[in-house]
Amino acid sequence: MVIPTKRAHLLMLGLLGGMMISAKGQSYKPDVDVQHYLFSLTLSDTSNMIRGTADVTVRFLRDAIWLRLDLDGKKGQDTGMTAWSVRENGIDLSYEQDGASILVHTKAGAGSLHTYTVQYGGIPRDGLIISSNKFGKRTFFGDNWPNRAHDWLPCIDHPSDKAPVDFIVTAPDHYQVVSNGLKIEDTLLEGHLRRTHWQEKVPLATKVMVIGVADFAVDHPGNVGDIPVYSYVFPENREQGFHDYAMAMGILPYYIRTIGPFAFEKLANIQSKTIFGGMENASAIFYYENSVGARGVEELMAHEIAHQWFGDAVTETQWQHLWLSEGFATYMTHLYMENKYGTDTLKAGLSADRIKVIAFAAERQIPVVDTTVKGQYMKLLNANSYQKGGWVLHMLRRKLGDTLFWRGIDKYFALYNGRNANTDDFEKVMEGVSGQNLRLFFKQWLYTPGLPVLQVSRTYDASKALLTIQVTQEQGHLFSFPLEYSLGNDPKIYRVNIRDKTTLVHLSLSSRPDTVKMDPQVNLLADFH
Repeated sequence: MVIPTKRAHLLMLGLLGGMMISAKGQSYKPDVDVQHYLFSLTLSDTSNMIRGTADVTVRFLRDAIWLRLDLDGKKGQDTGMTAWSVRENGIDLSYEQDGASILVHTKAGAGSLHTYTVQYGGIPRDGLIISSNKFGKRTFFGDNWPNRAHDWLPCIDHPSDKAPVDFIVTAPDHYQVVSNGLKIEDTLLEGHLRRTHWQEKVPLATKVMVIGVADFAVDHPGNVGDIPVYSYVFPENREQGFHDYAMAMGILPYYIRTIGPFAFEKLANIQSKTIFGGMENASAIFYYENSVGARGVEELMAHEIAHQWFGDAVTETQWQHLWLSEGFATYMTHLYMENKYGTDTLKAGLSADRIKVIAFAAERQIPVVDTTVKGQYMKLLNANSYQKGGWVLHMLRRKLGDTLFWRGIDKYFALYNGRNANTDDFEKVMEGVSGQNLRLFFKQWLYTPGLPVLQVSRTYDASKALLTIQVTQEQGHLFSFPLEYSLGNDPKIYRVNIRDKTTLVHLSLSSRPDTVKMDPQVNLLADFH
């Protein structure tokens, strides 16, 4: 996910000011495991009312007498969803609905499978954005992150519960419909309607289950291996949009080579009305409508396509581990740009990210894995989750070396593809491939607020031909890290291990160097003074 700035051509990976989502939704690891969703939806041009039927197949993890499904109910306004009936095997079940969920009375034994059919409807308060695009044409776009899926879909609205999904959408026939997975039906009906069926066989978290319904121009720039790549843009942006979104043909192969197989059966890049700059919906990525023609569109696409591996195929167990999604996508974008444009591009990107991390730390002293956020998950869309998370991966890469780093990334993806993982899971994988104890590294960079604030001074004693460099950690908590530096125009890179409050470095030099440059290769997340 990328968050837009006031200037549409720039990428912003910082705070989304003022937007907060309430803590409604399932707790971590509920008593059921969803096996499959089938959502049948009817959309109209005459009303924002949607009508839906949801078939939810669940496996009960323990004996139960009720099932809770998240669904936003009416709260005294015109918006919200109303459940009209809940059935199992055609038999009506009793249920209760409040403002956030449906409580279905049932009888289930541990390990048993049940399919519940919920008929419902209403005007979505959020989640499914029904509006007009910049050309004044009506559009429908799912926009679920973090837990806004239950504003229009009965579901377990938590990233820890992943399931395959089918969407069957009946809408006026002038629309094209795009969704997760592959299109298995596109049928014209009487009354100028069209029924479109998309099927995703890979388990997904609800945050990346979507539909996009609009007047689209559709392009197929080609296949990457056996993966078809599509572009969906508003017809008015057809030429520029097809050109820009075709960059996926170069981005997708890079990630397949460096990370592992693409988990999904197609990749669609879609011009949309998402509130974000980009949203990594699995195999159906949404980009903000002014992304077409934007200067930063390649980086934007590289970020969202990286999410197909990290965030979609491998999903964080809880929102507090969001850096496993956003930090990974941030750093993988830098690596893609480095591969295409050279190392200086990586250094420039990391330097810009470091400025954002320093500014954020000056405002909020919180760790990357922030367990204090219990609701309002938009708070996690900050420089810690994005830029600092990316920096942690960069420092880990430098610590382990490229060979071990990529071996660990590949193993992590292979092990958790289609599953959920948390920060400890990632740490164990990297320790396993490297044979190193990484506890201190993970603790100080991910579980400790702030970053090193370094006061650096130097003196030269000509009588002794001695250069003395003093490095002082000014922040409260001491960090342990290697610090690189260079002298004048000498290309040699020196290194000193910093762990104490003050560290002195003595070098015998025949003359005073013109400059002493700290971190010349841009390998340390620190604030230098």
